[in-house]
Amino acid sequence: MKDKSWRQEYLGMKVHSQKTRKLLENGPKSLSQSWYLQSMYNDWKSKKGYKDPDTENKGQCQSSFKEFESIINQSIKNQKED
Repeated sequence: MKDKSWRQEYLGMKVHSQKTRKLLENGPKSLSQSWYLQSMYNDWKSKKGYKDPDTENKGQCQSSFKEFESIINQSIKNQKED
């Protein structure tokens, strides 16, 4: 989905300034221009209804501080007994 065809489609979606049109046609030349182009890409995706996959942590790597603290306390207790 990251091909240049979205730029041509986005050009036709709404009225753009000369600066924005030039950026869409020629691509970014600086970091700030790439940020702006990414913003336009995200706007295009939202207008088209594309959604990024959900990458939220669903609990597979979660632990609690209580668990951590009990492991540490057990380790300290074992060291004192030795």
